[in-house]
Parts: sequence; structure tokens; C-alpha cells
Amino acid sequence: MSEETREKLLDGALTTLATHGIAKASARTIAATAGVNQALVFYHFGSVDELLAAACRHGARQRLERYRERFARVGSLAELLALGRTMHREERAGGHVAFLGQLLAGAQTQERLAPAVSAGLDLWIEEVERVLERVLAGTPVAPFLDVPGLARSLAASFVGLELYEGVDPDGAGRAFDALEQLAELAAVLTELGPVAQRAVRARLRRTAARRGGRATT
Repeated sequence: MSEETREKLLDGALTTLATHGIAKASARTIAATAGVNQALVFYHFGSVDELLAAACRHGARQRLERYRERFARVGSLAELLALGRTMHREERAGGHVAFLGQLLAGAQTQERLAPAVSAGLDLWIEEVERVLERVLAGTPVAPFLDVPGLARSLAASFVGLELYEGVDPDGAGRAFDALEQLAELAAVLTELGPVAQRAVRARLRRTAARRGGRATT
């Protein structure tokens, strides 16, 4: 029963954030949404902030599990971005974009939320990083890329586009199109012959050297 109550509070916190916003995410409101006594918020989590932090991690794990098998089937950058578009549609339709926006807004003013929001995002970033390591392995550009940094860039782009679409849907669509063009360019580089690939690697080495990059192969 204790674990069941804890799960109800976590789900109640997620629902409250999505429907009422972080400003109204009080112990009373969350408990009412969860259908439990508000004293149980403090019994299980100590404070509303701690509950919200736990809910952030809980929500990220739930959402990621929904897509884990699809991430595992991704075989190219183009497929990764196609999955990103699908996730974009599903997450917005399910109200999860509103929840994410509330968490990000709250983390700006409530320092205790920031590590939990970051930890939740890190779960997604780690999954994207694994996909990038797999699909970029053996490509001409692989030695010149900071894959963990690229994973964070893609995650940040996705979060930004999720929120940006609310004010400029056409602009968000064009941004997705631009990302897909970059994926197509990467595919073209991969399909180049050996001579062309050596030329690309030589050019990238020179660029990396000028910028103090890490590539040496």
C-alpha cells in the first residue's frame, strides 16, 4: 500500500504540473489529484519540492520506456530524426510538452528542482548518445565528433522545438527540416568512395587542428 500511495503521488504531481502549472503545485492540489491525504506528501517525500523532483525522474523513466525499443531499432541519423518527429507529435498530443515546460520554468527559480530536471533530461541524453555511437561508428566524421556533446545538442534542440512550436509551428517545422538536411548530408559523406573519404578526413583534421580539436586519425 505504501508503494502504491507513493506511485499515486508521483502521478498526481505529474498531472498537476501539466494541468495547473508549477505555481499551483501545492501539497493540497497534488494530494487531491492523487486521491490521498495531503499529509502523505510529507510522509513519503518530506516536501513538495522533493516530490516534484522525484516526479520529474519518474516521468522521464516512464516516457523513455515507451520509446526504448524504437531507439534500439534506429539505424541512421535520418531514422533518429524521424523518431524525433514521431516523439514530438506523441508527446505534444499527450500533454507532456506542457509538463516539461512547467518543470523547466520551475527549475529557473527553484534551485532544488534543477538537479532533478537535469537528471531526467540526462536519461534521454544517454539514450540518444548510445544511438549516435552506434550509427556513426565507422563513418568518416566519427573521429571528429564529440558524441556526448552532440547528444546534448540534439536533446536541447528537441526541448527547444517542443516549446517553440507553441508560438511558431511553421518555424518549428522548418527547424526539423533543417536537421533532416544535416542527416542527409551525413549519409552522403558515408556513401563516398575511399578517395573522397580520405579527402574529407584530411579536411576535417585540418579544421580540428585549427580549433584545437581532438581528432588525430
